[in-house]
Amino acid sequence: MPPAKLDPDNFRQAMSRFATGVTIVTTNDRDGRPVGFTASAFSSLSLNPPLVLVCLDRRAECFEAFQATELMAVNILAIGQDNIALRFATRGADKFGATPTTAGTATGLPLIDGALAQVECRMRERVEGGDHVILVGEVVRAASNDSDPLLHYNRNFGRFHTS
Repeated sequence: MPPAKLDPDNFRQAMSRFATGVTIVTTNDRDGRPVGFTASAFSSLSLNPPLVLVCLDRRAECFEAFQATELMAVNILAIGQDNIALRFATRGADKFGATPTTAGTATGLPLIDGALAQVECRMRERVEGGDHVILVGEVVRAASNDSDPLLHYNRNFGRFHTS
């Protein structure tokens, strides 16, 4: 007997129960303009070679730029940067106008000031994944600080508490 058809709302609700960090992924488009998006679907993939992956929705405004680029930067957000996460998740928003950035030393891409960690990458592979594309990057530079992470759970932002 084939499995019952999955209700998309039930799937979204179940996935919202996975607590995760929040990232802003950036690159430059063909004209050199910065573009980026908010992603919680991010993970380390390999230590040797150092690889990370992030999932990009095909409907994202910046989809074409990430399809054409050979570089990307992943900014892992710190607590207090939820306004930046929302800005980069909003279609049509001026994402870089109110967001302080610094050019990455390895890629020249915009890095979010105050981020918990920054990972600059060369694009290694793009893998089809349904309505998303999985971007695999080879890390060429990584930096971090001792801030607290911004977390996302059940469609809300929060903070990590130790016991």
